[in-house]
Amino acid sequence: MAIDNSVNVNEAPERESMEFDVLIVGGGPAGLSAAIRLKQLAVENNQEISVCLIDKGAEVGAHILSGAVIDPRALDELLPNWQQLVASELTEVTQDSFLLLKEHKASRLPLALLPASLKNSGNLIGSLGQVCAALATHAEQLGVDVFAGFAATDILYDESGAVVGVTTGDMGLDKSGNPTSMYQPGMNLLAKMTLFAEGCRGQLGKQLIERFDLAAGRGKQTYGLGIKEIWQIPKEQHQAGLVVHSIGWPLDNHTYGGGFAYHYGDNLVAVGLVVGLNYENPYLSPFDEFQRLKTHPSFSAFLRGGERVSYGARTLVAGGLTALPELSFPGGALIGDDAGFLNAARIKGSHCAVKSGSLAAEALLASIDHESIDYDKFNLQYRQKFEQSWLYRELYQTRNFKPYMKKGLYIGSLLFGAEQLLLKGRTPWTLKLKQADHQCLKEAKYFQPIVYPKPDGILTFDKPSSVFLSNTNHEEQQPCHLKLQDDDVPITVNLSMYSAPETRYCPAGVYEIIQEQEQPKLQINAQNCLHCKACDIKDPTQNICWTAPQGGEGPIYQGM
Repeated sequence: MAIDNSVNVNEAPERESMEFDVLIVGGGPAGLSAAIRLKQLAVENNQEISVCLIDKGAEVGAHILSGAVIDPRALDELLPNWQQLVASELTEVTQDSFLLLKEHKASRLPLALLPASLKNSGNLIGSLGQVCAALATHAEQLGVDVFAGFAATDILYDESGAVVGVTTGDMGLDKSGNPTSMYQPGMNLLAKMTLFAEGCRGQLGKQLIERFDLAAGRGKQTYGLGIKEIWQIPKEQHQAGLVVHSIGWPLDNHTYGGGFAYHYGDNLVAVGLVVGLNYENPYLSPFDEFQRLKTHPSFSAFLRGGERVSYGARTLVAGGLTALPELSFPGGALIGDDAGFLNAARIKGSHCAVKSGSLAAEALLASIDHESIDYDKFNLQYRQKFEQSWLYRELYQTRNFKPYMKKGLYIGSLLFGAEQLLLKGRTPWTLKLKQADHQCLKEAKYFQPIVYPKPDGILTFDKPSSVFLSNTNHEEQQPCHLKLQDDDVPITVNLSMYSAPETRYCPAGVYEIIQEQEQPKLQINAQNCLHCKACDIKDPTQNICWTAPQGGEGPIYQGM
């Protein structure tokens, strides 16, 4: 259940206001692409259009985390010279390796047996955060007002219920929500059209989906938690352009997920694990499963002797085409991961985000009539442009991936592989997921606790030292941004029935069970939060709601 901070613009507290034609919430690939495309089209059509983009990170790119193997197709369409704008050189994929892991050995799967969606020829390896920083600079050069460090916390509506903008969060509040000497009120940012590009499980996007019933008739959305480290490794162990994906160990056959290692740049390796958040076992810890992965000979062989230089985590939306909500509503639209544009079968989403942002921009420019926007026309245009695009065709071809994988690693892989290799996704059936991720978690009494090895400080590490590498910072004297709808539920339900799963699915040690006067209590270490939102998704009673803290806080990822 989302905490709905809807505000009628005429009843909102008096604040400073700024007005724009288009407001974009989120400085990821979707939001930046929409901003750039709007300005490109305005020039082509000799139109004036004011565009504002806000991002909650301290700088654009600070909260961006991706694998990242980038399919350049959508960026090439948007900006043919985009690679020249990025600070560091991107590495072209030279080799694919797909492994089925057992605890001490690995089997390499023949590339001929892999669906095209798992092959990476023509793709690039690099930092999506650096790409977004470069796109933000280019957007500013085109005339977009880009404001980093501003978190959108409330949605503004007019009397008819249409979205007319957002309010940014107040700064300088104490833990009780009272103004301090550092208090600065948020601003009302008003627009004729607001595009929400907050990324996976966006705080405001979640509210909009509920308010306008945008997910009616769709399959249940599902998510994965991606945990990633960047290592600098010895030159002789580096294979520039090598892309490794793995399935199997350390996860069991009923838990969706897989590992990755991408060799790129100056002897860098991005190594990580994605765990589907529809897992059943409350004792499972994605962070500790990732630490185990690095000890496998197929991964430790190139990590040993190296240095871990960065750490981060984020969730990714994975439901695909059948879980996409209605994309627009009066006064606004969802783009990128806020809507669910990611191809889980390809383990890629940035090209989907870029294309969705471009399509929304094109639909918007086609819907402007004498300086006003025809929302019905925009709704039709956005839907039609998407359904006629290569993005729709790509998502349609792999639409059954997640429902198949729900059947287990081996059966799911066999069904999906057969569908893709033999029928190219052209099956007469379309499957939908029927359970949300939090509904999949089972009670602890059905499982045995998992005993994870202690970190060795060489290949494996603990959460505190990992969070340190993410450059995460929050002002401790502000209101906690992790809201509990019922303060008793963490003990009476989560601890008693599920053995406090929040202490394990969180990859940053935010949630901790402590003893207070000989009674258990949930302690929330909000200053550790990486903004991954796994708690918002996986909490079995949906009692935890992630909201944005003060603007500019959270991780400041370097090279992610």
